[in-house]
Amino acid sequence: MKIKFDGFIVGLILMIAAAYFFPQLIELGGGTVIDRILSIGVAAIFFFYGLKLSFQEIRMGLSNWRLHVSVQLFTFVCFPALVLLFRPLVQSQLQEQFWLSFYFLAALPSTVSSSVVMVAIAKGNIPAAIFNASISGLIGVAVTPLLMHFFLDVEQTSVFGELYLGLVLEVLLPVILGLVLQRYWGAWARTYSSLLSKFDKAVILLIVYASFAESFLNDVFTTVDPMYLISLVVLVVLLFYTVYGLILYLVHRVLRFNREDQITALFCGSKKSLTHGSVFAKFLFANDPRLGLFLLPLMVYHTFQIFVVTVIAQKMARARLEER
Repeated sequence: MKIKFDGFIVGLILMIAAAYFFPQLIELGGGTVIDRILSIGVAAIFFFYGLKLSFQEIRMGLSNWRLHVSVQLFTFVCFPALVLLFRPLVQSQLQEQFWLSFYFLAALPSTVSSSVVMVAIAKGNIPAAIFNASISGLIGVAVTPLLMHFFLDVEQTSVFGELYLGLVLEVLLPVILGLVLQRYWGAWARTYSSLLSKFDKAVILLIVYASFAESFLNDVFTTVDPMYLISLVVLVVLLFYTVYGLILYLVHRVLRFNREDQITALFCGSKKSLTHGSVFAKFLFANDPRLGLFLLPLMVYHTFQIFVVTVIAQKMARARLEER
């Protein structure tokens, strides 16, 4: 069994290292240079996202409404609800920060490209995967900030002001513009999808650098001990398997989906998007020096989900071949 080497994960580690050794780069031009680059980069990511959306493939999966509703409920209701169960255990400011970083992870939409790729490998319902992965990102623009604002300092973050204005200008409008121009440039975007994906990852890596550089400049990581990080990794792994096991039980025993739909629900419902998470964090935790800490669970989850789901998808594919 071969597991494809993911250079992006290495890139994430290198960006954290660069932020540690060269955090002062974040202050170029009074702190505006990288911020402006990121604003343009984020808008470009979602413009290309709009260009690449395939209406034909989405229409092919529209009829399977039970699957679509289930995936979105797993993503935006079940996942956050699991983390919300532990809210009463929060007793200190450090625990609040720790819990909030996990709740942010839970409130995010599903991944797009990797979910579809994994569903394809495992021989699942690909049109439904494309539909759910695509619509999840659009729903997340409205739902993720709404889920988060109950636990944020509204006056500090201006949740209903600057937050949504920023998301509209840098996320929603570029997507709409991409959809409008799809008839002209859509074919070009799909042809160079691999190249555009590399651009997306480059912008995410810069967001990660900026987030951690801000945290290192403010000595945020000196306030947490190694046990904080160890606990974080262990709980991320437990969270993934809990969510995955819950979804598996529901789609198999309760909803009784067929094999292809079970795979789509499992992979789309249990995954979380680092792309959306990095962008949303930029607005939700604006000017918060702890931004690096809030992104940590998401980055660990992203790495772990790629490894585990790749293994699971390959096993499912082999099992399917053996049945024939």
